[in-house]
Amino acid sequence: MGRLDGRTTIVTGSTGIAAASAELFAAEGGRVFVISRNEVHCRDLVDRVTAAGGEAAWATADLTEEGPADDAVAAALDRYGRIDGLFNVAGGSGRRFGDAPIHQITLEGWERTMALNARSHVISSRAVLRRMMVQGPDANGQRGSILNMASVLALHPQPELFPTHAYAASKGAIVTLTTVMAAYYLGHGIRVNAVAPALTTSRMSERAAADPGTVAFAERHQPLVPGFLPAQDVARAAMFFLSAESRYVTGQIMTIDGGWSVSQG
Repeated sequence: MGRLDGRTTIVTGSTGIAAASAELFAAEGGRVFVISRNEVHCRDLVDRVTAAGGEAAWATADLTEEGPADDAVAAALDRYGRIDGLFNVAGGSGRRFGDAPIHQITLEGWERTMALNARSHVISSRAVLRRMMVQGPDANGQRGSILNMASVLALHPQPELFPTHAYAASKGAIVTLTTVMAAYYLGHGIRVNAVAPALTTSRMSERAAADPGTVAFAERHQPLVPGFLPAQDVARAAMFFLSAESRYVTGQIMTIDGGWSVSQG
């Protein structure tokens, strides 16, 4: 018996933490539906999952847009008949759009970064919640679990290396969104939690991983980890929140930071 047997989970994003999570969820018996803008990444990920004996499907969608996101969620429901979990991973840095300290930030940098992260969470969560709220409860009397992607930077800023204020604000919005969603949907039998990783191996962190100053910072402030966090470790935490093991847990923000938040290095 796998820890996700009989459960269908939508994972947004198709690389890094999203890919590690999709592969782990399927290995634990779950049905996985991947939604991402990049068709090549989606196909490659699902091919890896199915080649390993897992069950997975995919759809492409820009999750900052209502129509495509809703169509993708509908496709997941059509394929599997039920949605037990949503892991909102898709998002990204807005540096290329002008994210910076507030006195330097461009409005495009602010708006595009908030859209990539907070807006995409709202749109995908809304599409899934509308389906979860009308489906029958599972064996634990619950209708589903939503897991959001926050960041250690929303809780413990590092101004010298990460002066991207829109990114931190978007992740802070996700922290608050998680709390209010958890309270509201409690009566519907839907749990909402979030993970807040520190520096993690992914496509988004490639620039940071190539910077000696950031690598040295990680060595000092993530002392439990030899370098950046492996994406698989975030995936393991995600599996807990999306499985029945956490059936009595909601409204929580789990920081996965290798010691960042308590390090004095």
